[in-house]
Amino acid sequence: MRDIHNILILTGAGISAESGVATFRGPGGLWEGHRVEDVCTPEALERDRAQVHRFYDARREQLAAVEPNAAHRALARLDAEWAGDLLLVTQNVDDLHERAGSKRLLHMHGELKSALCARCEARQPWEAALPPGHICPACGASALRPDIVFFGEMPYRMDVIEQALAKADLFVSIGTSGAVYPAAGFVQTARYHGAATLELNLDPSEGSLWFAESRMGPAGTLVPAWVDELLG
Repeated sequence: MRDIHNILILTGAGISAESGVATFRGPGGLWEGHRVEDVCTPEALERDRAQVHRFYDARREQLAAVEPNAAHRALARLDAEWAGDLLLVTQNVDDLHERAGSKRLLHMHGELKSALCARCEARQPWEAALPPGHICPACGASALRPDIVFFGEMPYRMDVIEQALAKADLFVSIGTSGAVYPAAGFVQTARYHGAATLELNLDPSEGSLWFAESRMGPAGTLVPAWVDELLG
């Protein structure tokens, strides 16, 4: 294994679950009582725009009731203290990494606190409710939608992620299911380029067999211990 200088970290729903954020798929494949097909696809947005907007409005409002946990804070500490290259890629759409202090951060599936214009693709910071019909300040179209990557849409900044995977010395996956692509394939790409690979998860993910090392347990325990170990 080459010396560790460049680190790529992927986080998923498991890291925010310990703060009280609902994981994507609950009992029966439901997301907070909704079928995924009804709230997280382009077809759902076309079919019932008001329902999709209400769903993400409710999730945005819920952020006020949750706080970053020890895992978020440990990653922010690593961001601040790691002298080499580091990129934290999250599948989560909450703002807990930011609130913990992480700076070298990329949201590949979008952000709850952002609105996207379906016409011109301009983005606006957004804190309040976003009912259908809001006017885009950039182009004037009534086309603002939640800035969320729906199933069937391309995740954001894949070019940046692929570049980071190619030069990573260490790839770490935290709190992910290993079931949603393209993120589920990152470990294989990292291995191909010679990176060490580590999984920190409550239970083995669907991609556990691809990792050189897996540590099972709560993110709030495992991540601070790993960061302490890495920083010495």
